Amino acid sequence: MITKIRHTGIVVKDLNKSTNFYKALGFKISSRQVEAGSFVDKVVGLDNVEVETAKFFSPCGGMLELLQYHSHPVVEDLSKQHSNKLGCSHIAFSVASIKRTLEIITEHEGSFINPPAKSQCGNFLVAYCHDLDGILIEIVEELK
Repeated sequence: MITKIRHTGIVVKDLNKSTNFYKALGFKISSRQVEAGSFVDKVVGLDNVEVETAKFFSPCGGMLELLQYHSHPVVEDLSKQHSNKLGCSHIAFSVASIKRTLEIITEHEGSFINPPAKSQCGNFLVAYCHDLDGILIEIVEELK
């Protein structure tokens, strides 16, 4: 039985650039390492894997893992990933200021789809964005 969500893993094209992007959003880096060998091959289902990972913690303790495969090319270019794509859709972050967060995202090669919209209940401002690799993220500011 599941006891908790452990982490969210995202494959990126450039781990250095993506590390800077997510650090700018407030994530704290926990570890960075190159992983290889039969264990990694077996887990991910590929041969001769060399993958560099960076693990981050959010201010509330959630873990984000960024992965850059050095041994295998990126399979699919997710540039401007669509929100109705089958499979994993997006990762959502609560933020203190949606305006400031959008500024940080665009300063670090990300973009947003539309300006923030107020939720139907009126309690939240919400915006869908793309990180520098086109990964879809949602940012949510709770209105006081």
